Amino acid sequence: MALPNRFLEELKSRVPLATVIGRRVRLIRNGRQYKACCPFHNEKTPSFHVYDDHYHCYGCGAHGDAISFEMAAGGLSFMEAVEALAAEAGLEVPKPDPATRAREARAASLGEVVEAACAFFEQRLRLPEGREALAYLHRRGLDDETIGRFRLGYAPPGGAVRAHLRREGVDDDVLVEAGLLGRPDDGRAPYDIFRDRVIFPIRDRKGTVVSFGGRVLGDAKPKYLNGPETPLFHKSRTLYGLFEARAAIRESGEVIVAEGYMDVIALAAAGFTQAVAPLGTALTEGQIETLWTHAAEPVLCFDGDAAGQRAATRALERAMPLLGPGRSLRFALLPEGLDPDDLIRDRGPGAMRAVLDGARPTIELCWQTLRARHRMDTPERRAALERDIDRTVQAIEDRSVAQQYKGALRDRFWAEVRAARGQTSDRRRPWTAAPGAPPISARPAGPLPALRLQEAVLLATVLNHPALLDHTAERLGSLDFSDPQLSNVRTALLSVYDSRLRDGQPLDRTDILNHLRSAGLGAVLHRVLVSDARLHPESVRPDADADVALQGWEELFALHGRAAIETDLRAAEERFANEMTDDALARLLALRAARDRLVTPPEAGPSSEKIGGNGPSGTDP
Repeated sequence: MALPNRFLEELKSRVPLATVIGRRVRLIRNGRQYKACCPFHNEKTPSFHVYDDHYHCYGCGAHGDAISFEMAAGGLSFMEAVEALAAEAGLEVPKPDPATRAREARAASLGEVVEAACAFFEQRLRLPEGREALAYLHRRGLDDETIGRFRLGYAPPGGAVRAHLRREGVDDDVLVEAGLLGRPDDGRAPYDIFRDRVIFPIRDRKGTVVSFGGRVLGDAKPKYLNGPETPLFHKSRTLYGLFEARAAIRESGEVIVAEGYMDVIALAAAGFTQAVAPLGTALTEGQIETLWTHAAEPVLCFDGDAAGQRAATRALERAMPLLGPGRSLRFALLPEGLDPDDLIRDRGPGAMRAVLDGARPTIELCWQTLRARHRMDTPERRAALERDIDRTVQAIEDRSVAQQYKGALRDRFWAEVRAARGQTSDRRRPWTAAPGAPPISARPAGPLPALRLQEAVLLATVLNHPALLDHTAERLGSLDFSDPQLSNVRTALLSVYDSRLRDGQPLDRTDILNHLRSAGLGAVLHRVLVSDARLHPESVRPDADADVALQGWEELFALHGRAAIETDLRAAEERFANEMTDDALARLLALRAARDRLVTPPEAGPSSEKIGGNGPSGTDP
C-alpha cells in the first residue's frame, strides 16, 4: 500500500541510519560519517560509506536509505521494513483503507492455498506415482539436496490437486483465483492446470511460493507451462530462483540470467548458485530493473542457436532505454546446440565459467545487431546505418550514456569504413620516447597499439605504480574509454584513490588490487596485468623506475588523445565531404582546432622523490 511521504520522512528522521546499519555491520568513524566493509559484496577494505541520510558503496554501487537497507539486508518487503523501523521509532504505521485490507487478507488466504499445493506436489514426487518424475530429475544430474532446496514436485494426472484441496475445505473459486484450476468457457467443471508434470515452485524474494511452472513428462504440449497471473503472481516482475540466489549474488557481486527453470537448477547444482531466469518469456523491463538492484552488470546467458540470438536481441531492445551510469548488461552465448546443463555435463563447470567470463558488453551486441541489418558497400547503405545508429541512441533516456553510445557506435562505423578503404584504425605511429629522454622500452619502436591496448597500458601503469595517480588521476578520469570493462576498472580505481586521499591512507598496490578484486573486477585485472603483459613496455612493470613509469604514461596519454582526435577528425571530414552543411563544417573546424591545441607531453616527469614509492615488486596481479 502507498504510505504518505510525510510519515516516511518522519520515520527516517527518528531512526538514525548509522544505528540501523550498525546493528548488522561494524562501523568505523570517518570524520562526521562512517565507513565499513560492504555487507552486500565480499571485500576486505572498507568502501561502504554511511552518511546522514543515505549509504553508498563505492565498490559495488549499493545505495539507499534506512528502509532500503532493511529490505536488502533482512530480506524484507517494503511494508515489513517500514513496520520494523516504525516499532523501533514508536510510530504507528497509517492503516490501509478497507479495500486495501480486504485485498491483503485475500492475498494471505491465497498464499496459504498455494503453499498447501506446493507441499502436496513435493509429497507426490516421493510416492510411487512420482517415480518417473523423480527419475527424470536424477537423469538431469540433480541430487536430492538440490531437489529439496528448490522444492521440486510432481503433479499427478487427472484432478488430483483439486480433489486434495477440496478435501481441505478450499472451494473451486479460490483454487481458480490461486492459479491452480482452469475454468472452461463452456461451463464444464474446472480442471487442474498442472497434470502429469514435474513441478517447479516459483517463489517471491521472501521465499513465499506464489505460483508454479510445470514440465510435461510425455509428448503433450506445451513442454513447459507457467501458472496464470493472480493476485500473488505477476509474471513480468518475477524472476525464477531469485530467492535461492540472493545470498550468492551478494557474495559474488554477479547475477547470471539463464533461459529456464532447469538451466537455473543445473547451474546451481554445478556451483553457480547466483543464477535466475525469466518465466517463459523474454526479459521484461520490470525484471531488468529488479536485476539492477542486485548487480550493476547482470550476465545474460543464452543458447548459441538462432533462438538464443533472437532472445538476446529482444533483451537488448528492452534494456537500451533503461541504461544508465552503473546500469548495463553483458551477454554470454553458449556453444551452438548446448544449454548450460549440456555444457556443464560435457565439459565441466570450468567451461561454463569461461563462457561467463567471455560475456560481451551491451555496446558490442548493439553494434553487432545494427551491423547485421545493413551492408556498407554504397554511400546510401552507409547513411542508412548511420541513421539507424542515431535512432538506437535516441532510445536511451539517460543523455550522458546516450552520448557515450553515439560516440562508441560511430567509432565502430568509421573503423569499418576505413578498413574497407585499406586504411587502419590505429594511425600506425611509432611509439617512441620524448627527445633526450631515456628509452622506456627495450622493445624496438613499432606501431602504435590499438585504442583498447593503449587504455590497458595506461591502466596497468597506474595499477602497478599507484603513486602516479597524484599526477594522472584527473586526466585518467577524462579519457573516453572504448572498452567498457576497462572503464569500470578505471572508475573503481579512481573511487579507491579518492577514498584513500580523503582518509590520508597510503596508496598500496596490493591493497588496491585486492579491493578491486573484491568488487568483482578480478577477471579484467588478470587480463590487464597478466594476459596483456607481454605487450607492455618495461615502464609498466611494478619494478620500473617511477620517473620512467610516469614518462611512459604521459607519452601514451598524449598519443591516445591524438589518435582519438584524428579518428573524430577523419569522420568529420568524411561527413563534410558528403553533407557540406554549416553544422558539419563547424564540427570539422572545432576538431582541427582541438588537434592544433594538443601539446607535446613533457620531456621528463617529476623526480621519484615527488612521485613517491610504488607497490611491491613483481608482475603478479
